[in-house]
Formats: sequence, structure tokens, C-alpha cells
Amino acid sequence: MSASKEAICSTSEKEPEKPQLGWATTRYFVTFMLFLGMANAYVMRTNMSVAIVAMVNHTAIQTEEILDDECGDRELEVDNGEDGEFAWNSSLQGYILSSFFYGYVITQIPFGILAKKYGAMRFLGWGMLINSVFAFLVPIAAREGGVYGLCAIRFIQGLGEGPIVPCTHALLAKWIPPNERSRMGAAVYAGAQFGTIISMPLSGLLAEYGFSGGWPSIFYVFGIVGTLWSIAFLILVFEDPSVHPRIDEREKRYINDSLWGTDVVKSPPIPFKSILKSLPFYAILFAHMGHNYGYETLMTELPTYMKQVLRFSLKSNGLLSSLPYLAMWLFSMFISVVADWMITSKRFSLTVTRKIINSIGQYGPGLALIAASYTGCDRALTLAILTIGVGLNGGIYSGFKINHLDLTPRFAGFLMAITNCLANLAGLLAPIAAGNLINDNPSMGQWQIVFFIAAFVYIICGTFYNIFGSGERQFWDNPENDEQKPSLGNNTPASLSNGSSPPLAITASESRQ
Repeated sequence: MSASKEAICSTSEKEPEKPQLGWATTRYFVTFMLFLGMANAYVMRTNMSVAIVAMVNHTAIQTEEILDDECGDRELEVDNGEDGEFAWNSSLQGYILSSFFYGYVITQIPFGILAKKYGAMRFLGWGMLINSVFAFLVPIAAREGGVYGLCAIRFIQGLGEGPIVPCTHALLAKWIPPNERSRMGAAVYAGAQFGTIISMPLSGLLAEYGFSGGWPSIFYVFGIVGTLWSIAFLILVFEDPSVHPRIDEREKRYINDSLWGTDVVKSPPIPFKSILKSLPFYAILFAHMGHNYGYETLMTELPTYMKQVLRFSLKSNGLLSSLPYLAMWLFSMFISVVADWMITSKRFSLTVTRKIINSIGQYGPGLALIAASYTGCDRALTLAILTIGVGLNGGIYSGFKINHLDLTPRFAGFLMAITNCLANLAGLLAPIAAGNLINDNPSMGQWQIVFFIAAFVYIICGTFYNIFGSGERQFWDNPENDEQKPSLGNNTPASLSNGSSPPLAITASESRQ
């Protein structure tokens, strides 16, 4: 674009009308529905880990659990619950629990591409509907099809949940103005912690007191909830403001002007080569991979540490089990408001804000893992560090997790599909590494190695993000034929005061994709 044309845009275009509570409500409803969708997704993902405890006949399988005697003065709490109906050993249980995950991972990138081409809303709604409907088949598959039948159903559920993250990111890119991304994005992805908080204790209660034999009621109840949400989502939520039939015209104009501008341009194809050459993209990728590795260590291995070494199991108390997730949920909401204030106050650029908040989210749990390796046999201190570490991890939602939208609103869903796929594969390494290190020797020394590896991954990946990360819109997201418009509160079309590049135009046809 020529300098004269930029000058015309900067002087002739008016700022979008500031939103008023009376009419600026549709995007908040979309955010709320996406929050509930993320909560449903994590309920479906985690409920099997609780249900399988009630499903397995622990008396029928011969297991010898190795415990460390360095904290031998602690009394190991015993679960006196009734045995289940399936004689599945630990190896078979591992296959069952992971079958969902494999279906989930392989659909990330395909759905990221499809969402860009055909739209994200329907893939998300129908995918979660498939996930929810197949939950009703879990009890039948387990009783009639055994391990193979159950793994097949859980694999299909994972396939249905595959669109949840890339499609959610794509919808956020179309509905949320730049100055609201931190808190809206954190609110949506905090649904993961909220779903876990609900799922763990409620699944335990249903397994013990529920209908149809206890554990089947877990899948029936959450299957009904998920089905109702999916139907409501498909009916009430639309792809973007331009195609929503009931949105107030002022809110539609505010969102579209702040995101895209008003000029008509052609929707460009995904710039694969440019993405693969982008250091800010790799910064997000490594941060995402490091987070998943460390998060899986915190969530799956610290409770095992407290059972094997400290002789204390968090699973015996639903409240304590969900406490770290609650801390992460609350902190993510608090820090998202701080992040948006940092941006809108113009005290910090968007790039600096993302790096500061992300540092809290990755350095915090990294240091907590190091500290946890030195707590000895102190139960209370270990639980406190676990809770603080996971809580601080909530900073990533206003850090790298929402950064895809800063780099490329057009292709945010596709970028999230790539990083989420590879990050989940990295998360698989955490229990594998820990299992090999503590196999037959769950001593404090071996567990310290587990914690130090996870802390090293957290800190190194967070540092890579701080060096190469960016909050600026990338050139490959802003083709030369797009009409640049001034951002909210800024009349400089070349760059924004918050560190991002100016918004670009969008076509009517693209808005319906």
C-alpha cells in the first residue's frame, strides 16, 4: 500500500464505536458457549480415569505395588471400595486410557485445515456430538466387546473431540477483538480446568452411588450433558458476526472493524512455507510442547510420587484432587485481566505482555517442580507446592496459548492444530520417561531426576519463547492487496502501540467459511 493511501486511511476512517453493555453481548455468549464446550471436552477426556478404578476387579488381578520406605512412618491410606467386574491389569488399563488420546491427536491438523476452508462451527458442534453420543456406548462396549471394544469406542470419542482446540481458536479469531483476547481466551480455555474440577469428584460420586451399577452412570450423565450442549451450540452459535441473524448491527460493526476492516479482498490460501520459516511460530510450538510435557508430569506423576514415596494418595479425596485445577482456573482468570490491562493501558507492548505472562506460566511450575523434589516427607508442603505450581501454570492461557491469534487471525486455527498435535505427542513422553526412571526403584533420588527433567523442559522452552516470540501480526497473514485500517485507539496504520500489526480486511465469502 502506498504512503498516500495509508495517510488517507488513517485520517478518513473513524474508530469503531465503543461497545456498550446493552448491545455488545453476542460475543460474550459465544465465549460462554465455547467455555462450556471446553469443559465438556475435558469431562469426556478425564472421566475414564476415575471410572476405570471402579470398573476393575482389583482382587482378581495379581499386582505387587512397589513403595519407597524413606517415608515409612506415614500411613498408607487404603481404598476400601468394592471391586469392579473386569480383570484388567495395569498394562490393559493403560491401553484403554490412551485409546482416547490417539484418536484425539491424529485429527488435530486435518481439522485445522478443514476449519479454515469450510468453517469451524459445524466441525466443533458435530464433533462434540459424536463424542457425547458414543459415551452412551462405553458400558455396552466394555461388557460385550471387552478391551478391544472399549478401546474402539474411546478412540472414536477422541476423533470427535479432535476439533475442540483448533476450531475454538478459529472461532475466537473471528469473534474476539484484539484488546479482549487475553481475558476471553483465558475464559474459554479455563473451561478445561473447570471441567476437570467437575468431573473428578462427580465421577467418583456417580461410581459409588450412581444408577445402572455405578460407573456406567458416569458416561450416561455426562453423555446427556454433552449432547444437550452440542445441540444448543449448533442452533445458537454462528460462524462469525457477519452471518449471525440476531446480533446487534453495532456490535457486528465493532467486531469486524476492529478485526478485519471493511474492504473486500480474496481469502488467501494457507501459507505453509512462510509458516514453516517463522521463528515466532516455532516459539509458540516449543512453548506449547514444553507446557504439555511439564503439565503431564505435574498432573500424572506428582500424585504417584505422593503415593509411592509419601504414602499418600490424592485420589482418596476428591477436593484435594481438584484443588490444583481450581487454583489454575482462578489464577488464569486473574492474570488474563492483568494482561489485557497491560495492553490497553499502553504501558507494555503486546509482545512484552505475552512474554511476561507466559514466563509466569512456565517458569513458575518449573521452579515448583524443583522445589517439590526437596520437600522430603512433608505431605502438606508437597501438596501446597503442587497447587501453587499448577496454579501459576494458568499464565500460559494469556501467554503462548492465545498468541496464535496475534500472529495470524486468519490461520490461528491451523497454527493451533499443529502446535496442539505436537504438544500432545510431547506430553506422552512425560509418563514414559518417569516410568522408566522409577521402574522398580521409586526412591526420592529417582523422583528428583523426574522433576528436574520436567523443570528443565519448562524453563528451556519458556526461554526459547522469550527470545523468539512475538505479538506482531506476521506479513504472511496480511497480503499486499488487503486494505489496512487503524486499530482501536490508534491512528498509526503501520503498527499498533500494543505491538501488533494493523487489522486487515475480510471478504463476505471468507466470513462464511
